[in-house]
Amino acid sequence: MELDVFDTYVTQSNGKLMHFDVFLPKGSSRTLAEKYALEWLESVQIKTDSINLEKCRFCHTESASPEYEQAVKSQGYAILQMEGCPSPIY
Repeated sequence: MELDVFDTYVTQSNGKLMHFDVFLPKGSSRTLAEKYALEWLESVQIKTDSINLEKCRFCHTESASPEYEQAVKSQGYAILQMEGCPSPIY
């Protein structure tokens, strides 16, 4: 499975920067990436009214690892947590 990677940055109301990637099926839109970024933030208990989605842009396409392929098949997206994110949830 090929996945599009959307490089995403969020600033919380406390000024903390979060950086994560949103993985979606190849050919997905930025709008869908933003929707899933906000959905994921809510799932990790970061309220959407306290964040500013600064950047969510297409970065590249890559072959999916088994873990990310399973996540995309089951929930429509996968998240790679990087800077400032809570502990990874798999």
